[in-house]
Amino acid sequence: MVKRALIFSLLLIFSILFLASESTEQKTISHLPKSIELIGVNTPREHGFDGQGIKIGIIDTGIDYDHPDLSGFGPSGKVVGGYDYVNTNEKPKDTNGHGTEVAGIVAADGNFSGVAPKSKLFSYKVSSTGESVSSDYIIKAIQRAIADKVNVINISLGVNRTNDELDDAVDEAVKNGIVVVVAAGNNGPDERTIGSPGKDINAITVGASYNNITSSVVATFKVGKQQFEVLPMFGTKPISKPIESKIVYGAYGRAKDLENLDVKDAILLEQRGSDIKGEKVYFAQKEKNAADRGAKGLIIFNNQSGIFFGELRVPNSTSSYTPRIPVISMSKDDGLKLKAALENNTVGSLDIFYHPDFVAPFSSRGPVSPFYIKPDLVAPGIFVNSTALGGGYNLTSGTSMAAPHVTGAAALLLQKYPNLDSVSIASLLATTTDPVTDAYGSILPINAVGSGRLNVTRAYDANLIILPHSLVYNLSFENLSETKSLYLRAIDGTIPELKVSFISNETTLNFNYSVSNDTIDARISDNVKKPGTYDGFIIIDDSKTVYHIPVVVHLTKGNLGTTQKDGIISFSIDYPEKWVYAKITLTKAGTHDIRITSITPEKTSSLPVYEKGEYWILSQVSTGNVTDNVYQTMIVNEIAQKTIDFDSFGLPSKQITIIGVILALVVITGFVYSRR
Repeated sequence: MVKRALIFSLLLIFSILFLASESTEQKTISHLPKSIELIGVNTPREHGFDGQGIKIGIIDTGIDYDHPDLSGFGPSGKVVGGYDYVNTNEKPKDTNGHGTEVAGIVAADGNFSGVAPKSKLFSYKVSSTGESVSSDYIIKAIQRAIADKVNVINISLGVNRTNDELDDAVDEAVKNGIVVVVAAGNNGPDERTIGSPGKDINAITVGASYNNITSSVVATFKVGKQQFEVLPMFGTKPISKPIESKIVYGAYGRAKDLENLDVKDAILLEQRGSDIKGEKVYFAQKEKNAADRGAKGLIIFNNQSGIFFGELRVPNSTSSYTPRIPVISMSKDDGLKLKAALENNTVGSLDIFYHPDFVAPFSSRGPVSPFYIKPDLVAPGIFVNSTALGGGYNLTSGTSMAAPHVTGAAALLLQKYPNLDSVSIASLLATTTDPVTDAYGSILPINAVGSGRLNVTRAYDANLIILPHSLVYNLSFENLSETKSLYLRAIDGTIPELKVSFISNETTLNFNYSVSNDTIDARISDNVKKPGTYDGFIIIDDSKTVYHIPVVVHLTKGNLGTTQKDGIISFSIDYPEKWVYAKITLTKAGTHDIRITSITPEKTSSLPVYEKGEYWILSQVSTGNVTDNVYQTMIVNEIAQKTIDFDSFGLPSKQITIIGVILALVVITGFVYSRR
């Protein structure tokens, strides 16, 4: 948690520093900020779509409705209503700034233009600080937004853990036709860091990508064909062409470390910090010493595990310091491996370039479930310009700033298509994104970026609504193929001839499909039997728009067998190795209705179900030393008669017998006393 907080804090510091270089409060701002230009708002804007008639609920720290670009509270103002859950009987005015920044990206209308400037806002204040947030307040705000009949809800706050009541509130809003857009959270880059309500299947969960500004730079470093994960230090500028040169180890980068080395035109490899206790060797000092000796570039590897963000600035230094050579950071493990591999004239290639479609390191990642995909997509969330308290403007970073880009885009689509439901809007937004790649051009994992980066122009022009907008396949050694269906609806009523293809970094996956009327049956198979989880995309081209459907494929050793009769589902395991125990979790798809049982090689088990529909089944198979997961989905067409099902509570038969005896004694005792 400390590492993640540090990464995010550094990015916020970088935002402030960037502001300082650009002027912290700009009196003249371009009408359409760069992040909003990047996502393609120009096309709908040119056709007159600006959010007119759409009501948007902002669940946040309130809104500064005295800001000239968000002015007015009440029926005639920009903020037409809302409620303050922190200070009841007060208007929901922002005193923190977070909610005002969110609101500005969505709907500012003045010197600064949001994505949907003519939409109306409802301010639901659930926090004064943006840090301590009550899930109860968020739930009440969602309920009030439903009553206020808003069209879209933006939640850029969360609880960073699972909260079923909060997720249920989101589900209820979606059932009422409201599009709910939620920030993924700022707990990356680790996986499984999305909490409620971002983990909810019915929310549109948004991660953060870079922005369309010159600070959106990335770095690559290669030795031969080996690619390293590196980050440009803050203060390093893009370079016109890659630097290819010999690599020289320069210890800690002090002047005395370099004095007997030939580093002219070299790429220096140095270690962070110093080997002398209490000595501080700043990154800027290392850069200056390297540049003074004629080096072309500098790599600094960490002195502890993991990669890090560095800043080329010396505290209390004069403003005249300017970096002269590019500086990148590297993890300790990679740095030590590179150092050990250095030989005479070992050559590396270093490049630093502008790359806005890159995921923010702090952006929270999935998975949240093996049965559906989160986040849904990403949007600009670094150095985003927006409205600030006191009538000003500033740059800020976070998935909190990414989500309102999607909220505004949803408003534009609802203005164009007022009869579309929330699921259809989510499909248009998620299937028309741009690919997000790493610095080497490879598409980033779906758990990090979902389908890709928001592209409002493509969503606006799209004609096909594709459901679902992502797919998960569950293959096993016994069942090496599965067919899933995509259901199509043309907004203009006509489905044209389609070109369908599949891309994946995993070359062992085979793809086949058939198209019949409004359905694509997509079959994925694997004959190599290499267990793992793999990403891919089904690409659909209708000659006007290219759609991307993210696909996750699980290939497991074991196979989960299921049979159903009279609403009773029975389970069995087929596993290629000796196993001793399996925990079975049965979930009604898209709900929190979870039932649990267990089986062994000698003992089978079953569970009743009381609703028809799709069910997700997770089996955690223990071989004694390790636990392996097996997945399956199934459709239940018959339901059981409701009885008390102790097995679903996970109680062994002995405990059930004891409970039965206790209940019998209670009944007998009550009967005896009633006769006195």
